[in-house]
Amino acid sequence: MNWFGSLTPLRRAGVGLALLASAIYAASIVFVTAADTKAANTKPAQKTEKKEVSKRPDGAELYRIHCARCHAERYPTERTDAQWKTIILHMRTRAQIPAKDAKAVLKYLQENN
Repeated sequence: MNWFGSLTPLRRAGVGLALLASAIYAASIVFVTAADTKAANTKPAQKTEKKEVSKRPDGAELYRIHCARCHAERYPTERTDAQWKTIILHMRTRAQIPAKDAKAVLKYLQENN
């Protein structure tokens, strides 16, 4: 009796499924490797690397980053210059906002109120 003949029908199906899954996995590796090789060969001959300039976020972006962590964003027109200054002094300590960021946020709020 051959090897498959000795197995019960359910085990035969399980072995068949395992072999099918292994074949699909092996084929996918071959196709992915081939696609990666093809993509590697289509790169331009000259390398034109652009140096990414570290752009510091402006006051509006810092305001969104730091203030939206805990509460809804407020419009700059909702407070006066003095009120924003007091709020920023308080929140700088409470939210642990760096001094440079707090100064930029305050400048943004006061210029746009």
